[in-house]
Formats: sequence, structure tokens, C-alpha cells
Amino acid sequence: MSDVVRRSELERIGGRNGFVILEDGTVFEGELLGGEVTGEVVFTTGMSGYQESVTDPSFNSQIVTFTYPHVGNYGVSEAAMESDRIHARAVIMRAAMNGADAPSAEGGWLDWLAAHDIPAITGVDTRALVRHIRDAGAMKGGLFAAGTPVTEARERVAAEPDMVGRDLAREVTVKEPYVVGEGGRIRLIALDTGIKRSIIRQFTQRGVQLELHPCTAPADELVGADGVFLVPGPGDPAALDYVVDTIRNLIGRGQPVFGICLGHQLLSRAVGLETFKLPFGHRGANHPVKDLRTGRVAITSQNHGFAVSSPPTRPGQRLQSDFGEAELTHVSLYDGTIEGIRLLDAPAGCVQYHPEAGPGPHDSVDLFDDFIARFEHAAA
Repeated sequence: MSDVVRRSELERIGGRNGFVILEDGTVFEGELLGGEVTGEVVFTTGMSGYQESVTDPSFNSQIVTFTYPHVGNYGVSEAAMESDRIHARAVIMRAAMNGADAPSAEGGWLDWLAAHDIPAITGVDTRALVRHIRDAGAMKGGLFAAGTPVTEARERVAAEPDMVGRDLAREVTVKEPYVVGEGGRIRLIALDTGIKRSIIRQFTQRGVQLELHPCTAPADELVGADGVFLVPGPGDPAALDYVVDTIRNLIGRGQPVFGICLGHQLLSRAVGLETFKLPFGHRGANHPVKDLRTGRVAITSQNHGFAVSSPPTRPGQRLQSDFGEAELTHVSLYDGTIEGIRLLDAPAGCVQYHPEAGPGPHDSVDLFDDFIARFEHAAA
């Protein structure tokens, strides 16, 4: 049991003995808050931003393990929401807290999760859990009450759909188009596969009119703006061929297209590259990325389980795409995976990381100025 949340507090919000079980049968005990649930178990290394994380659409259908031990220590607030709801299935913590003493707090973390029927478990040896996932890879798992037979729990975990081949963008996209920042100096269209509010703010603060369209929108509905922006989101990019076809159509018409995270993967697939599932993903606010053009290293915020694959390259070497030559612009210093691509024969490019942070470091926030400048240049 957590040393931070007293048993009386756990009982008040429905705490009881429980356990986490992974797809391979590994069990971690703790104090369960809320109901039982299954999903893909992943981990994030951020030291703060727990509310922003669980409201990030990219965590849709996932059970989030926080590596930082104390979670909930500054409460929750409307300002920290990255979308209109919680997208994570559940959270796993070492030592949960439920205070609301911070000046910006509008409620306690555990009360907030309970009010939205999001299960949580505290008192878990998250260090051991994360080490296991790093060795064995991200896998399905679940949170269960202590009285649930392990055999039953494993059957329920096994019934959870795999993340590979899963289209989750349809679950988080807007239902109808809408506009923010109306009357801005340039007009951009965002093909919504799971946008975050902090991305919208970065554009509108720079005087951009941003139009959000469902991810199922055809290319004919997206032309005519100064550019199309591809946003982050959950699931397997290989399951989104209908979006890839739309992007190919837009690039073929000369429409400027830039993207981040899932948008990076979709644009890469649209120009002929492939994607693959990482062993345990990149999730956190401390990922070093090197700009191969300048040598500059930025500490970035990331949240993705898939990455772009390519033939072996070296700095300065160019890739061949379906739309001409492409430049490899950024790489991860953790594992060498592709973090940025720029087409040389078409106005298109992308980065894997999150320049908007939310939460995370602001090392790369000026990329929004770069995106806007490129859109303006293409429109001139």
C-alpha cells in the first residue's frame, strides 16, 4: 500500500487489494481504486504532467505506468486538460497522492480519476514493472481485484485486441469540422487523428486560423488552405491507409503538408517508407533528439509506440521517396530511430517528437514558427 495515501483515504474512494497482471503472467500487487480493466501496459518517464498525459488522445486504450514515484502531488485543474476527456484506460503508480494544495489545483488527482470512472492502482513496484516491460516489451495487461482468479484475469487480458493493426484514430477524431483562431493571418487545416489543446494554442497564439477536420475527410475537402498539418494520435499507422491515401493525394497536388508524431509516421508512409512497432515505445519528457543539419541536440517530449523504418543511412545521406529525394533531419540519441524527415522536391516534412511539449521541455517550440514560415513561403 502507498505510504502517501492513508488506508482511510483509500477506503473512502473505494480502495481494495488488487494486482496488475501482464500478458505473460507476471503479477504485481497493489491497492486497486475503481473497477477492473484491460489494455496495453506502457510506461512514461515524465516527472510531472500526469493530468496532461492521461488526457492525451495518444494514450487511448492504454494503461499508463508512471515511473516517477509520487503522482498526484499538485492536484488537477481544467487548465491542464489536453483534450475534453481522459483517454487512458487506467493508471499504475508507486505512491499516489490526492492533495489539492497547489494554487492552481481545482481538485484531488484520485478523486478526479474516480469521478471519471478511471481505475488506478497504487503501491505497485513500478520500478520492477518498468524493467520487465523494457526487457520483455510492451504487452497487454490488466488491473484486477485480489479476489479475481489469475486464470480468469489472464483470459480477459488475452481477449484485449492487439495494438498492431488497430485503428484508434476514428475513436478520438472530431465528429464535424470546426475552426479556432478565426481570422488568422494564414489558414491551416489539421487532419485530426488526436490533436492536443497545447498544439492548438501554439498555432492560435501565432495568429493562425486552424480548421480541424475528421481523419476520414477526403483530400478534396482539404485543399485550398495555406497548408495541412498532421497531428499526433493513438494506434498503428499501418492501419490508417485511408489517411495515408489522403496525404499522398495532397502532396501530389502540391499542397504543403507538415506533421508531428503520428502525423510524422503517416506522412512517411505516404511517401513510401514503412513503420514498425517499437519494443516499448518512447514516452516521456526527456528524450534527446539530434538535428543532423546543425548538430544541435534538443530534449524532447514524446509519446508513441511506433516508428519509421528506413534503409541504413548516415548523416548527410538522402532517402529516396515516392515524391523525390528526402533528407533525414533528426534522429533519436536513445536508439537511432528516425525523428525527422524533409522532402526536397515537395513542400512537406515531419518530426516524431512533440515540439508543443504539454508537458515537457520547450527546446523545440520554435518549430511552430518554422512550420508557419514554410506554409507562408509556399503560399507566396
